[in-house]
Amino acid sequence: MCWTLLLLLVMTAQPGYGHGRGLFETQAEAKQRAAELNCTGVHPNNGRWMPCRDEADLHRAMRRQ
Repeated sequence: MCWTLLLLLVMTAQPGYGHGRGLFETQAEAKQRAAELNCTGVHPNNGRWMPCRDEADLHRAMRRQ
């Protein structure tokens, strides 16, 4: 791969993109997303809420989509 292209991809990548799609302000929002992802439970993360019982479960659920 061309180094310039690789550098461009790294520079424009959104940090925490997966987390950005999985972080919610309320526990209820995270529960709703968990139902959409077919996982159970929610868990706190830095003052916000994430769907699924833990982060590993969330990543598995997101890969299944």
